[in-house]
Amino acid sequence: MATVTATIRPVMMSVPAAKSQHVSRISLKSSRLSSDVGFISSQLSGIKISTTAFETTPCTISAPFRPSLQPVARRICPFTGKKPNKANRVSHSNHRTIRRQFVNLQYKKIWWEAGKRFVKLRLSTKAIKTIEKNGLDAVAKKAGIDLSKM
Repeated sequence: MATVTATIRPVMMSVPAAKSQHVSRISLKSSRLSSDVGFISSQLSGIKISTTAFETTPCTISAPFRPSLQPVARRICPFTGKKPNKANRVSHSNHRTIRRQFVNLQYKKIWWEAGKRFVKLRLSTKAIKTIEKNGLDAVAKKAGIDLSKM
């Protein structure tokens, strides 16, 4: 059971109420925390609600947290810095609409000699040709990439 204490007064940043000021307090006991807090906050809009009782009680979550939006890999080659290009799609009537020309990125497992293991990278085809010509260590050093973190 948790206690919600609402203080009815003008809200000021980190200024304690003096003893001479009139302060009204409302104490509510609730067993359903989330629904009652939502109801109380809607009923007492504009009133500062102190929730010190909620901070000390541990909450257990039954399911692991999964964000609704998954991170999306950017369409940029880390070795060459190639990015998508904006261009116009031109119709027969010369009507132009903006489109994007994406980089030809490929997932590639490349043997890293210094680390004695394969490294899985998302590279442009130009970077793959450069790595085949100059070697992975030289290209990564020039691009400023630490392969031990990959």
